[in-house]
Amino acid sequence: MAWARTVLFQLIFYAGSAFFVLATPLTAALGQRALRANVRSWAYFHRWSARWLLGIRSRFVGHIPVEPVLYAAKHHAMFETLELVLALRDPAPVMKSELARIPIWGWAAQRYGVIVVDRHGSAPMLRRMMREAKSAIAEGRSVVIFPEGTRVRQGEAPPLKSGFAGLYRMLNLTVVPVALDSGKVWPKKGPKRAGDVTFDFGAPLPPGLPRAEIEARVHAAINRLG
Repeated sequence: MAWARTVLFQLIFYAGSAFFVLATPLTAALGQRALRANVRSWAYFHRWSARWLLGIRSRFVGHIPVEPVLYAAKHHAMFETLELVLALRDPAPVMKSELARIPIWGWAAQRYGVIVVDRHGSAPMLRRMMREAKSAIAEGRSVVIFPEGTRVRQGEAPPLKSGFAGLYRMLNLTVVPVALDSGKVWPKKGPKRAGDVTFDFGAPLPPGLPRAEIEARVHAAINRLG
């Protein structure tokens, strides 16, 4: 049954996603409001598909600030990338430069306002990243980073990448850690399973903490659920 649900989800969700991708150039031409509405519609379609085809629902715990903050989230699956778009009201996600080079999708993501980061950390890329992050904050948008750098399996807790500390220092924003457990129903390999995914928003951490302290506190907070 799990494999049947997974195949059905893949057929319907990815076929339906083509509509939103093809609509991107038109909505981008109409401005940021139309483009972000298109992205939210895609995220709602993903939520609907996960709920009714896979039996996966989201549960949000804790306080979500109204003002812009830096969210540091655990990353198990694609699932949370789209759920956070809805929960955090059009945030600006930090995205690896490799993803920004995907035809059409990468262009659309940059038009949406993602913050592109180069894992090699070149000076021009860092300056660009800061411009994009500050622009998002000026618009009243929060920034979302997956500080472990990539998707990991449920229960894995690798150290944070150095880019998180740099962004934390330069933006001087409050950090809200987000623990989640999507890996238990949405594994990197194999069929997806029905169940609830918990998004646990932790206590805000103030700006200006020493690097070792902020990294240790964020690492512990985002790994509360595995």
